[in-house]
Amino acid sequence: MRALAKLKAGPGLELIDRPEPTCGEWDVKIRVLRAGLCGTDLHLQEWDEWAASQMHLPQTIGHEFYGEIVEVGPSVEELKVGDHVSGEGHIVCGYCRNCRAGRKHQCIRTIGLGVNRDGCFADYVVMPVENVWKHPDDIDPDLGAIFDPLGNATHTALQWPMIGEDVLITGAGPIGCIAAAIAQHAGAKHVVVTDLSDYRLELAKAAGADLCVNSSTTRLKDVQKSLRMVEGFDVGLEMSGAPQAVAEMLENMNHGGRVAMLGLPHGPYAIDWGRVITHMITIKGIYGREMFETWYLMNSMLHSSDVFRERVKSVITHKFAAEDWEEAFATARAGKCGKVILDWS
Repeated sequence: MRALAKLKAGPGLELIDRPEPTCGEWDVKIRVLRAGLCGTDLHLQEWDEWAASQMHLPQTIGHEFYGEIVEVGPSVEELKVGDHVSGEGHIVCGYCRNCRAGRKHQCIRTIGLGVNRDGCFADYVVMPVENVWKHPDDIDPDLGAIFDPLGNATHTALQWPMIGEDVLITGAGPIGCIAAAIAQHAGAKHVVVTDLSDYRLELAKAAGADLCVNSSTTRLKDVQKSLRMVEGFDVGLEMSGAPQAVAEMLENMNHGGRVAMLGLPHGPYAIDWGRVITHMITIKGIYGREMFETWYLMNSMLHSSDVFRERVKSVITHKFAAEDWEEAFATARAGKCGKVILDWS
């Protein structure tokens, strides 16, 4: 089969022929039809310090996908050949305290598809049955390929009640844009998105943001005045990983404001903890998706509103054949894009 893999330590990837993966007793083998390109994949291609600490070479990368089941293990009863599916890319131990308590997304032994084991940038991928999500037959394949980042956005955005709240989202990457669509769908009063890229701010507008702000030219204090806000933002969704964005968010939160943080920074940075304490701000770190409550929520949202579905799909801006993976990676790395999809069909 075709597979996009890293064969040796150092920058770069290769599209090669590899043996098809074997389907085990409790596994499902999936023919990949679409795959989403993530910032994680760029790190693995680049071979930075983090990537070097995670991969087991040679290894196929990729963790966001949609496909069709072609084989199920002898003990699998819930799924069948021909089902259309995506996969939860975090494979957990099932034994640690968090797994046993139903908090699988907090498993201390999580293994990442395409990061710590062979992934989905290939014609076929094999996953444990409990990690496979079955779609309705009418799902758009491109939407099916981005259930992973849609799940990140859903997990982050729905940490707090949204109805009637003023919501600030820092970072207009694909997940930040999808979070804007979710906030609107969940009944937010105002949804404000900040970024340094006018291109990505336009994507956030298409996804449902009420106001898009370039942080290099406009301050949030002035935004509050323009929206006639007098007490600050109620909910903050931090998607950028940028220390300056976090600092300005905290400066503009209402007393009792609630912040969910998904964006990963490059390193440690200072926080004005005095303000956090005196303004009674709640800060919660978010990782991945709740298994599998988040999946039920995003599936329900997509099938309950045509407007929401189109807003989410608007985040997909580029699609390339698998053979054109180098152009796809270059497009994603350049940043003037939303979600980039690889077509493996």
